[in-house]
Amino acid sequence: MPSPDLCIIGGAGHVGLPLALAFCSRGLTVGIVDRNEDALAAISRGEMPFMEIHGEEFLADALEKKQLIFTSDASIVKETPIVIVVVGTPIDEYLNPEIRLMEDCLKELVPFMHDGQLLVLRSTVYPGISEWTQKFFKKNNLGVEVAFCPERIAQGYALREVFQLPQIVSAFSDEGRKRASDLFKKLTDEIVEVEPMEAELAKLFTNSWRYLMFAAANQFYMIANDLGLDFSRIHHAITHDYDRASDLPRPGFAAGPCLFKDTMQLAAFNKNNFALGQAAMSINEGLVYYLISRLKAKHDLSTKKVGILGMAFKAESDDPRASLSYKLKKQLSFVCEEVLTTDHYVKTDDDLVPLEQVLEKCEIIIVGVPHKAYRDLELEGKIVVDVWNVFGKGTVV
Repeated sequence: MPSPDLCIIGGAGHVGLPLALAFCSRGLTVGIVDRNEDALAAISRGEMPFMEIHGEEFLADALEKKQLIFTSDASIVKETPIVIVVVGTPIDEYLNPEIRLMEDCLKELVPFMHDGQLLVLRSTVYPGISEWTQKFFKKNNLGVEVAFCPERIAQGYALREVFQLPQIVSAFSDEGRKRASDLFKKLTDEIVEVEPMEAELAKLFTNSWRYLMFAAANQFYMIANDLGLDFSRIHHAITHDYDRASDLPRPGFAAGPCLFKDTMQLAAFNKNNFALGQAAMSINEGLVYYLISRLKAKHDLSTKKVGILGMAFKAESDDPRASLSYKLKKQLSFVCEEVLTTDHYVKTDDDLVPLEQVLEKCEIIIVGVPHKAYRDLELEGKIVVDVWNVFGKGTVV
């Protein structure tokens, strides 16, 4: 088998795999390096381990052309000029950045890296991690060019957006920047070149801005709801044929593996001084408690069975990571007779029950995620909490 043109560390995940398939579609051979042996086995059989539009089509084409190499052995990076790392920096229980995963990853790679390689950091990182990585290789006497080129795709739509969006490219030398630009020009014509810290902040600012927008929508919803008003009607009045407000999102659970985490990383980076982001966290995370408190004010929940429709972190997704539906489930379990959960796509939660069981047993139905599959449900006689306005009835809690 030929040596790969590039290797992606963490290549079986939501960021790495679509990127690998995108490069394969441009004629490159890609090494997918990942510790998840089950995911590697599924991919090698032509099965996407998660939902991704056009994923199976791209994967089938790459497998047919023998453009993918699957391994959990990091030594394969010896054979490639380009290494892309999609390991990011999560936050710990104190809402501070945790760089251990990145440090462990680089330590594992060092014995197999060599002078002249290009290492691209692709996932969101804490500001300064790119420079720390550059110094890490210098300490280990390796002449490796380090670039930070953040992904900005919407999960599930990567194989569309990676070809449409401008690619942000940064590096610590002209040579590194040129090599990274040449690499991503294989995917898109438009490259935006900035300095590494600028690129790191661009990604954090982008996700924090989105989180702030959701917080504004959720705060507006709570104000209107407290007045007994249908916020969906107000939202329509604000946004209908009015460009300056057209980007106001609808209210709902602002969750997932990125927005909250990156907002907190930005706060930590700025000496815990990010009042807007911290207020947004209070509003978005607090929406769960708000809904429960409103229900408790009107109903004796101790005698009620409650069903949650949707446990993924967003609509039309099978990814439950950091979904606020689970926070809702946990808090409801303290005050309700029983809480049942279901999801049209999620397959990794053994506690989920069929939709029919939820509708049969539960007096209260809460829409956790606005999957399209729920739009035509018959909920006559149920107490419905529908922040997302899935049913178009503007339910006031």
